[in-house]
Amino acid sequence: MNALLRIMLAPNRLAIINALTGQGSMSIRALTRKVERHYLAVYRDVQTLLAAGVIGLDDKGKLTFPYDEVRFNFSVTGQALVNTSPRGVMP
Repeated sequence: MNALLRIMLAPNRLAIINALTGQGSMSIRALTRKVERHYLAVYRDVQTLLAAGVIGLDDKGKLTFPYDEVRFNFSVTGQALVNTSPRGVMP
């Protein structure tokens, strides 16, 4: 669960989810224009979200997020904020 939250709550990935919410299917190029980022950066984030099962692909290979709304309901404790990265950088 913690890893999924990290994946979804990364600001650029959250922008992708927001852009796809309630939109039906969308190509990566259209998504790139919508979030105003470089194609390769969006592509990498899309691959991460696909691998985590957060977004999907339709039968034409377009991105889908078949929800009209996203709600997050969680608590954060001090322990959850501890940086466990070996390089000292938050993932």
